[in-house]
Amino acid sequence: MNPSLRQTVWLCLALGACAVLAVPGTAPGLGGEARLTLAVFALATCAWIAAPVDDTHIALGAGLALTVTGVISADTLFATLGDATVWLLICAFVLAAAVTRTGLAGRAAAFLVTGARSVRRLVHLTTAALVVTAFAVPATSGRAALALPVFLALAHALAGRRRLVVMLALLFPTVVLLSAVATLIGAGAHLITVRVLLEQTGESLGFARWLVLGLPLAVAASHLAAETVLLTATRREERREPVRITVAALQEHSATPVSGPLSPPEQRCLLLLCTVVALWCSEPLHGVSPAVVALIGAVVASSPALGTVRMKDGLRSVPWAMLLFMAATTAMGVALVDSGAAGWLVGGMPVGLPPWAFLAVVVAVSTAAHLVLQSRSARSSVLVPLVVAAAVGAGINPVAAALASTAAAGFCQTLPASAKPVALFAEPPDGVPTFTPRHLLRLSAVLAPLSAALVLCFALVVWPLLGVPVLQESRP
Repeated sequence: MNPSLRQTVWLCLALGACAVLAVPGTAPGLGGEARLTLAVFALATCAWIAAPVDDTHIALGAGLALTVTGVISADTLFATLGDATVWLLICAFVLAAAVTRTGLAGRAAAFLVTGARSVRRLVHLTTAALVVTAFAVPATSGRAALALPVFLALAHALAGRRRLVVMLALLFPTVVLLSAVATLIGAGAHLITVRVLLEQTGESLGFARWLVLGLPLAVAASHLAAETVLLTATRREERREPVRITVAALQEHSATPVSGPLSPPEQRCLLLLCTVVALWCSEPLHGVSPAVVALIGAVVASSPALGTVRMKDGLRSVPWAMLLFMAATTAMGVALVDSGAAGWLVGGMPVGLPPWAFLAVVVAVSTAAHLVLQSRSARSSVLVPLVVAAAVGAGINPVAAALASTAAAGFCQTLPASAKPVALFAEPPDGVPTFTPRHLLRLSAVLAPLSAALVLCFALVVWPLLGVPVLQESRP
């Protein structure tokens, strides 16, 4: 469809929805504030889908509209930006800048991939390394940018095997996206989910609890995706041919050392990173907030004596637009719930669905949502408040439903424009071979149902064993 026609269609749909909501007698049981909230929500969603305007600008406009009309207070709007999860993400980006500056990522990659002697082992060692980066670098776009030099070095080392290079170009963004669910800082959408759960149900998901629930899924999904990429992008005879990647070949195309003794800055940065991650994971033991731990780590990482990056340079790496987007969409979620709009929306859903069917619908819709809403944070902002409200009404554990929706929304590699990591690897520098839209479509046709089935399996079988039952526990 022509882009201008597509924008016109979505604008007409949004205006039509607003007009219906404004007509007296329509939508019985819906109050004035709820009608206004739904109108703003519909306009913002359609703008995210079709308008050539920055997502953050749309979200801020929606938040302002809800504030000016009195649906939410100014304190509610501004308080979202001072939330602990926002501070956690800011400090995590400063830490990530320190890690990137030292070149530790290149060393870790060289340590792993130079031990590969087969194509399959190379693929799974690379996958394991990418999963680990979820603990060091927040947000998928940051991890993709960190991994790109490693991919380029591998691509040059395998210059004579074009199909393997294309396969690796598919592998890197795919694993980056699917492994993000490992940690709370893996994607901005996770922080939106945590905030929505806290606002609507009072349930708190900390770093350690998210890690227990998300890391097993991230490992399983990443290695499942690795096998899928390997089987769909290479031939059997190519997989049988051995590979040999040397340290010298990687060093030739790396700006930082990939072997030899660690320099003092590298040693300090590695020790700091391990300490911060250990404190995050042991939060139930010491009780210190992950945001406070991250702030301490950021101050040390940027200190003149012990740090490897200046504070102002670390702060330049923070995606401030994404933080503003999160704050504004969190305020929109509060308005949906407090005005009664979310309850009215989910009130028309069919009742009596068995738990597995309810979660299957949530996972299916969340998996397919990237075809309409390209921003992962926008998808969570739209879906999670409705999923949580529907889960509460259906007697389903809202934590299980929200996690399933957020994890399923992590699949977004059907088109080059579906996610920033995919777009980054779709056009690498130096003329390196890469994938085409046809490669992505072939991969998604196989991986999308597998990924959705895996998330549903975790929601129904694995997470209940880890303390998140499917049904909502009755409270006295």
